[in-house]
Amino acid sequence: MSNITLTRRQNALALFQDYAEKALASGGSPKGLEQSFASTLQISPSMWSQIKSSRPIGDKLARQIESASGKPSGWLDELRKDAAPTAAEAAFLELALAAWRASNGAGRRAMRDQLKGFLSASG
Repeated sequence: MSNITLTRRQNALALFQDYAEKALASGGSPKGLEQSFASTLQISPSMWSQIKSSRPIGDKLARQIESASGKPSGWLDELRKDAAPTAAEAAFLELALAAWRASNGAGRRAMRDQLKGFLSASG
């Protein structure tokens, strides 16, 4: 899966998170939030469900989502450092932290070196 696919999905999920927080803060019910958000984006609830799980967001759909959300063109394509981690990322971070805390100095150096190796190989 390409980085743009992941970036767009994370940013779309961040848009939903913001939408849900605002709706709940204004006294809205959590029931129907996903359908309401999909309607705001002018897509079907089924398409929103697919986007959340696996469907790539193409250029045309990305611009549509940005427009419907009041975001500038290209907003979905920008990597955001403050984006909340996905469930898979959070699980990985939890595992990595547990391994880090259970290791001694040599183990921590080995983990750090291995991660640096992954980064240099992918970049």
